[in-house]
This record gives sequence, structure tokens and C-alpha cells, in this order.
Amino acid sequence: MLTVTLGPLTMALNHLLLLAALGIACGVGWWVARRGGESPESALFNLFLLGVLGARLGFVLAYWPMYRDEPLQIIDIRDGGFLLWGGLLAIVLGTLWQGWRQPGLRRPLGWALASGALFWILASLGSHLYSKGTELPDLTLRTASGQSMALHDYRGKPLVINIWATWCPPCRREMPVLQQAQHDYPHVTFLFVNQGETPENVSTFLATTGLSLTHVLFDGAGQLAQRVGSMALPTTLFYNAEGRLVGSHLGELSRASLRHALEPFDRAAAPASAAQGN
Repeated sequence: MLTVTLGPLTMALNHLLLLAALGIACGVGWWVARRGGESPESALFNLFLLGVLGARLGFVLAYWPMYRDEPLQIIDIRDGGFLLWGGLLAIVLGTLWQGWRQPGLRRPLGWALASGALFWILASLGSHLYSKGTELPDLTLRTASGQSMALHDYRGKPLVINIWATWCPPCRREMPVLQQAQHDYPHVTFLFVNQGETPENVSTFLATTGLSLTHVLFDGAGQLAQRVGSMALPTTLFYNAEGRLVGSHLGELSRASLRHALEPFDRAAAPASAAQGN
């Protein structure tokens, strides 16, 4: 499961777990503060924001060449570009600063952070173990000409599946990034699975935007999204050459966030290239 639907709201599971961890931390901190100490709720929200800022800053620094020419993308966090180590570093430094300035916060804040972190680690690990290694769904979809194509036919190379629709604004915005990636990563197959639209509509969209996508399939009933447990568009799935899921991304991709997601494929390809060179 990649998303959770709450009424009209669809939220990525990892975001929901993060918010749940914050809620647990606030609850535990308030309970401990009742027995002595200051309430840490305000400090926890400040640390949460500081962690988000640190994670974003770490990501931007790690992929600075891709942001240097487009600085406005630094503040466009819709690409999901965050690095865990940057957020953790910011939270640790912020916690030390808060504890030094307000000794009465130390005990409640320590218990709050420990409980929230423990929940987040265990829940994230469980979710990761559940989804990691999930096999490529056994589905047969259709090409624009009506030919049947099984997803399993694409095994043998790393596979990126983008679930999209022409009416989806973030899908449209990320398409140039994915189109360029087809040429930049020749060892990876990029597969674009359209949801619920006719080949005529998609062909018109591609012609008017000047996009050239090499592998486009049509999923009129939205079977793939249901199988992988994602009701949000766009969703991008990353499968290894054996057809096992190694990562996923919900929402718009930037050049940097796509580069980050493809790094496991590059690491896997490096030994093979070295062996061929020898």
C-alpha cells in the first residue's frame, strides 16, 4: 500500500506515518510534562519544521548541479526531494539548543522525541518490508494500436513505470523530465501507463506538447494503480531487472528526485560494466 484515502483526501503512507509520529510525540510529551516540566508541544512543532528544512537543504546540496540553473526549484518541495540525514542532523542540533536554553524541557522533550522516533522507525520498517520486493503485477495492458502487452515482458532490465493521465497537472509537468531520462539512462526501460483515457486523447496530447514517449500502455480500468495500492497520480514505480519493486515515488518528479530514485540502478549496473570491461 502506497497511499491512504481519508474521505476526499489521499495521502502518501510515509507522510501519514510521519504525522502520526508527531502526534504520538506530542501526546507523550504532554503526559510527561504533567508530572513535572514544561510542555514540549511548541518545541516539537518547531523541531518538525526544522527537520523538514534540514532534509530539504541536504537534498539540494547533494544534487546542487541540478538546482543551480533553476534556483526556484529549491523551494518547490512537491518533488519530494528530502534526505533523511539532513533532517536528523537538524533535529539533533535543534534539540540540543532547546535543552540548553530551557532545562525544564529536557525530560518531556526527550521522552516525546524517543517515543515518536520509535513509532516512526518501527512503522516505516514494517511498511518497507511489506512493499520491498513486491513482484511486478501480472497484468496485460494494451498499446495504442490495441496490441496486448504483459508487464512481465519488460523484465530483464531495470524498469520505471509511471502511472499518469493527461488531465493531471503534476503528470504533465514531470513529462519532460521523464522524456529526457529515456535518453540519459539507456540501461533503464521507462514505461508510461495511462489511466482511463483513449489512445486518441493521449496521441493528441503528445502531439500538441511535442513529447516523444517510447513505451506507452493503456489501463482503462485502473488495474495497475489498484494492484500497487496507489490512488494518487502521478505514481512512479521502480523495479529491478528481476521484476521486484525497489522504490516508489508519489507526486511530481524533478530531475534531482528522479536521479536520486535511479541511483540503486546505477550501483547495480556498475559491477556489470566493470566485469564487461575486464
